[in-house]
Amino acid sequence: MSAPYILVLYYSRHGATAEMARKIARGVELGGLEARLRTVPSVSAECEAVAPEIPAEGAPYASLDDLKNCAGLALGSPTRFGNMAAPLKYFLDGTSGLWLTGALVGKPAGVFTSTASLHGGQESTLLSMMLPLLHHGMLITGLPYSESALLETRGGGTPYGASHHAGNDGKRALDEHETALCRALGQRLAQTAVKLESSRG
Repeated sequence: MSAPYILVLYYSRHGATAEMARKIARGVELGGLEARLRTVPSVSAECEAVAPEIPAEGAPYASLDDLKNCAGLALGSPTRFGNMAAPLKYFLDGTSGLWLTGALVGKPAGVFTSTASLHGGQESTLLSMMLPLLHHGMLITGLPYSESALLETRGGGTPYGASHHAGNDGKRALDEHETALCRALGQRLAQTAVKLESSRG
């Protein structure tokens, strides 16, 4: 049996959400667990369009086994009109087999997003991402206000999960507060997973 890991599962179009995923993975490692970075392929209106089995760059594509066997989940997406991006929703729509077996029940989960505008639906996107996780019986870990960056941020950052304001051109880098909150989310997920695991033992 493999060592417990937190699955950092995301979709990223322009790189900002992927960068958040890497910061969250660092937080997971600071929390004492392995982080497994995975992404999902784009979806296409063209029926014959097929993504390669291995992406040209970045994290490998996620499998249902990656999700089934994780000790916890960080789920990330850019904001699309206040909701998660279609590729991530498409992947989650294919997880009914895991729902039927209760594979994710009782595991901690957190969410993260990046958006072009400061008030472009960060919080509604995070809340929408929680819905399928709640249906799976996962335990949502947000970000408490004991994280000082949550009180000081002038960019992204919410109690619902980590967020990032990428700017109109999508090129604004994560600032110190956004970075701190990404790491805090990863660390919180890892520490929660460890506590839950030890309480089962």
